[in-house]
Amino acid sequence: MRFLNLSYLLLPLLFVIYLPSAEAETIKQTMDGSMDLQVTHPESSIIGRTFSISVLIENHGWEDKQDISLIIANTDNSITAVDSNEIRIDRLSTEGSYGSTIDFQISSDATVGTHFLNILYSQVLVKNNEEPQMPTSNNIAVPIMIKEQPKVTIHTITPETIFPNAEFPFKVEIISQDIDLTDVSVQIIPSDNIILLGEENHSFSSIQQNVPISINTQIKTPQQELGTDHKIPFQVIVSYTDDIGNEKTDSKTVPLVLRPRTFMELTTDGGIWIGNFFIAPYVSIGTLIGIPMGTLFSIAIKRSLNKKKKQKKSK
Repeated sequence: MRFLNLSYLLLPLLFVIYLPSAEAETIKQTMDGSMDLQVTHPESSIIGRTFSISVLIENHGWEDKQDISLIIANTDNSITAVDSNEIRIDRLSTEGSYGSTIDFQISSDATVGTHFLNILYSQVLVKNNEEPQMPTSNNIAVPIMIKEQPKVTIHTITPETIFPNAEFPFKVEIISQDIDLTDVSVQIIPSDNIILLGEENHSFSSIQQNVPISINTQIKTPQQELGTDHKIPFQVIVSYTDDIGNEKTDSKTVPLVLRPRTFMELTTDGGIWIGNFFIAPYVSIGTLIGIPMGTLFSIAIKRSLNKKKKQKKSK
């Protein structure tokens, strides 16, 4: 009796939806008697996660096949089937098809790198749809890249050193290389006596895989004078929900060096300190840097003299 069920024709469509094509690969092979085997599997998966492999078998030959079996196994036991690792079909008629999925679990102690699932396929061709022949078999290797638990990468762009009574840029960039994130919150915690000019907390409904987000802010240093260098820590904390609904947190500590102000310092807003005199940013940094040092000293001295004259007049 020929075996053909409508549900077998519908199953492959469901598998295409279940396994996103952007993250999956498909292996196709033709067996004896024009039996086409299609195996769709993820390119990679993560330690401790579960993934699925979909199998589609189609008989394009003019003779039936029977006693069809497909067994998927991993030699080092780092990947094991959640339930059964076998597919068995009693008989498949001409132009018939069969589809199914098998779920696999990656062990928590699996090593990072490429692992292989071995597929043993066997079948019996029914000559003239009446006489079973000797069984034939084929082996197929399915590569699966096992990755570590996904982590969020936190990049910070800051000056190498900072000095008192000035403002400095503080940029944070968040990248998730392995998965999409939801309900993301980023908290920037400055050190004592450092003022964060802007919000400490930032929220994002989602962050797509490999799509960085940036937060640009400014920090302001205290006005007190220093005698020596000091290391001051900033902390960036990222909380999020991963692709399987787990809430996680990653963080990074950013050490900055707070040092005494030197005789001449350019500020990020275009101002300049010369000793204890501050020249406001009336011109751009590019123009300011092009002014000869003698002119800068003249401006500073002139302002100092004008300030003293005003103080004498007021007396």
